[in-house]
Amino acid sequence: MYSISKKISLGKKALVAKSVFKNDETTPSAKTQFICCDCSHENAVEIEPYQSGFPIFQLYDGDRILSKNELLKNDTVTETSQRMQHFGELTVDDLPTLYFGTACKTCHSKYICVFGYGEKQPGLTVLTISGIWKYKELE
Repeated sequence: MYSISKKISLGKKALVAKSVFKNDETTPSAKTQFICCDCSHENAVEIEPYQSGFPIFQLYDGDRILSKNELLKNDTVTETSQRMQHFGELTVDDLPTLYFGTACKTCHSKYICVFGYGEKQPGLTVLTISGIWKYKELE
């Protein structure tokens, strides 16, 4: 799990086993798998609330790593509703949104996982993975 610092281009979206976790399903962590687009290896992903991930803002701030348009075009995030703007202008499910880089354990293809985590309503905490995309670094 790492942050991404070089400009990237999103590729195929990987198949994710489970993408929505509620309440106790996130304690102590949310665990799922994704299938590598290149070699079909099943890779494990574990997201620990308040421990895993980096703010999505780091990706699109000044179009340093990805543009807002590319994030929106690939359904990575959506525009945040007016009432939740304090979480930033782009979010997953109107929740605080984070990302991290990972790689296939077999062929080492690079992937980015984007997820939102927070209290959706009183008594309902949700972790939603919008997806895991293969990416390549741009020169």
